[in-house]
Amino acid sequence: MKKVRVKYLEFMWPLRHFLITCGDKAQPNIIAVSFCMPLSKKDPFVACAIGKKMYSYELIEKTKEFIINVPPASLKPKVYYCGYHSGREVDKFRETGLTPKPGHKVSAPFIEECVAHMECKVKQEIDVGEKTLFIAEIIDAYADEDIAENKRELKYSLGKFPRKNA
Repeated sequence: MKKVRVKYLEFMWPLRHFLITCGDKAQPNIIAVSFCMPLSKKDPFVACAIGKKMYSYELIEKTKEFIINVPPASLKPKVYYCGYHSGREVDKFRETGLTPKPGHKVSAPFIEECVAHMECKVKQEIDVGEKTLFIAEIIDAYADEDIAENKRELKYSLGKFPRKNA
């Protein structure tokens, strides 16, 4: 018999991690997210949930744009660093050694070491508790040539259920 109450999220992990870049050249930031999903195939829309207390939330609210960067598994330690440190307190690009490159169509930079990038413009915001669900249109998408042509297999940075003491 199933009686034990559980935290539902523990059964949704592992999830793919993404690094979202936001801000601009003068004030760039990186946030690690797992709550990010495609919404439509024909019309390129995605949704990303970001906590309202996060520094990245403030930057996205200001610019209404961001880039979803797809990190390979080799970047997992840097993904975790970006997830556990605030851009209000540290420069995540400097601290992780990740390389910012100018976005093609948005003011946010993309991360050179990631293998794919989706430049997004926010079209709608939905209040979902402690987070805001940013619904955005992908206005440009690009990837490393060997990934795009299926010449290299991509092993995604996946994570276990996040714990404060991790």
